[in-house]
Amino acid sequence: MDDRPANLVALEAILGSLNETLVRAGSGEDALRALLHDEFALILLDAQMPGMDGFETATRIKARERTKDVPIIFLTANDFDTHLAYRGYATGAADFLAKPFDPWLLRAKVQVFVDLWHASRKLSAQADLLRRSLDGRPASFPGRVEVDVVEDLRSRLTGVEEAAAELDSGADMGPGSDARRRLGQRIDDLRQALEALG
Repeated sequence: MDDRPANLVALEAILGSLNETLVRAGSGEDALRALLHDEFALILLDAQMPGMDGFETATRIKARERTKDVPIIFLTANDFDTHLAYRGYATGAADFLAKPFDPWLLRAKVQVFVDLWHASRKLSAQADLLRRSLDGRPASFPGRVEVDVVEDLRSRLTGVEEAAAELDSGADMGPGSDARRRLGQRIDDLRQALEALG
């Protein structure tokens, strides 16, 4: 979100090579409307905007159940002071980048969050598969179907664990570390659930 169209064009040029869907928002209201319709891996917010500023927008995003876990990176002016940084982190910001920012750094940070989002979606899909498979197993073969599903999910979970480990080894523990921690916790929870099933 940025109120200056030129800044939005610059962001699209920097992030376009990620091959992800980018959604423009020229105001806090536009950003909140966009969040009603789609899921997002990450939100980039200009902290200082006329009308509803980035902080108020972030507060509203974090107040919604559907969007409370979407990471936010604030894009700020170079003269951004520490009080405003504290205010941003208090609203749930994952990181701050001062303008003019290094385009490669921005792209790398966005890539980490996008990778975490994709890994989390794969994990959720696997959990849904487990639930559906266990709910629909035939009564005459209750154990066999469960064992096959559990073994299949163990194998798939191992792949997700390996992908998460690659993300951890390829990124510092700064931006995205909280999202990586939550992903790790979800993987551990699923692993424990699978072990309980047999």
